[in-house]
Amino acid sequence: MTDSLDISQFDYDLPPELIAQHPAERRDASRLLHLDSGSSLHDRQFIDLPGLLRAGDLLVFNDTRVIKARLHGRKDSGGQVEVLVERITEPHRALAHIRASKSPRPGTRLTLVDGAFEVEVLGRQDALFELAFPTSVLTLLERHGSVPLPPYITHGADAEDEARYQTIYADKPGAVAAPTAGLHFDQTMLDRLAAQGVERAFVTLHVGAGTFQPVRVARISEHVMHAERYVVPAETLRKIREARARGGRVIAVGTTSVRSLEAAAHDGDGQQTCEGDTRLFITPGYRFSNVDALITNFHLPQSTLLMLVSALAGMDPIRRAYAHAVQSRYRFFSYGDAMFIEAARNLAPTVSPRTPTP
Repeated sequence: MTDSLDISQFDYDLPPELIAQHPAERRDASRLLHLDSGSSLHDRQFIDLPGLLRAGDLLVFNDTRVIKARLHGRKDSGGQVEVLVERITEPHRALAHIRASKSPRPGTRLTLVDGAFEVEVLGRQDALFELAFPTSVLTLLERHGSVPLPPYITHGADAEDEARYQTIYADKPGAVAAPTAGLHFDQTMLDRLAAQGVERAFVTLHVGAGTFQPVRVARISEHVMHAERYVVPAETLRKIREARARGGRVIAVGTTSVRSLEAAAHDGDGQQTCEGDTRLFITPGYRFSNVDALITNFHLPQSTLLMLVSALAGMDPIRRAYAHAVQSRYRFFSYGDAMFIEAARNLAPTVSPRTPTP
């Protein structure tokens, strides 16, 4: 089916004023559009989520932590640069996007944050530059960097963003974008769910800036996914088996949790911790192995994430859901409202998991 899909099939019109620029007053104060397994739509509030779950269900969260990955400075020549750290590869080294009038060559030194420190450009790996930092990358970013808000958020990162563009259970630093479905959960919600017998488990996927990159080919089958590092612990795999045994559902919190769980199903044995880089591209026709439902935000037109939710619920139901969300003035993207999507009953999967080769 993927070979016949065209990028135009994943487009929709979004009024710019529906792109949320700030989070809701409270984490659980967003709206929730419920797309059930029969493809019916229900307008709800996120605080209603416990009523959609039942004892024995398993929620799987991504515990990655957003790092202050954005730095500004200048080159030796005086030209201004913006550095966005994509991945920390060693304690003193990282791969980064660099925005400058002219791409820096190996050996170039960049003076960052008003002279606070310098980094050296060691080389290039495709679109990313390898940088050497004078001390711990994480320490320097925490001290001097800023929160890397998505490109569709127009204000500069401030104290509110430092607090709210981070899940309350964030633990393992390494993401340059938040797993935004998790932003809706506060401790009260987690406690309510635990009290009613909803289990929880964690995966780690360090979200990269590539999550915001548009698909630049007309035929979906020609797109190559960006790589992201993930870990699915053996304990999480055990909890999935136990949920299945008791008749519970596995509900991914965010598309990053989906990609982690499905990558583990594709790459692992279902028993041992599974980790590595994944380029798994989930499109309509994909056969899900570890996910029965999804809590997610609304995604950009023509994005790989919109394709993922279309694979879970069906292309027509997702088109109808997004049209309803626009008409009903839901708030979109990272700081926006949420969806609860149950896997469609009537989908007949025909495509096995695939990991495109770059």
